[in-house]
Amino acid sequence: MTLKRWLAAILGTTGVLNGAFMLIDGARWYDTVPGLAHTGPFNPHFVADIGAAYLVAGLALIARAWRPQLWPAAVAGAAFMVAHALIHVADLTLQRSGDPRVDIFLVILPSLIAAWAATPDKRPA
Repeated sequence: MTLKRWLAAILGTTGVLNGAFMLIDGARWYDTVPGLAHTGPFNPHFVADIGAAYLVAGLALIARAWRPQLWPAAVAGAAFMVAHALIHVADLTLQRSGDPRVDIFLVILPSLIAAWAATPDKRPA
């Protein structure tokens, strides 16, 4: 298996677990993420919406890891992650971030890696 497929599998699994956590126990998820409380009060609907998006994006990345020809699904999943990361970049730029380390290491870098891992390999798998 290629590095891209391994990374897609790891990020996909992480996305699925994060999304499931958000959907199953959003309040605990909200209290667990460092710096999140500064963004406002817990909104169960909003957390569930984002949880569903992470679940689908994660499944798309896992699909790419499992079957390389499914890379377009992973690109769509990674697109959500990149769009989400751009919001965090804006928050950092406008100094609205509660904890820049959370934004960079848990949102921005994983989205960039996911975008690269979602694209097809140049050589056959």
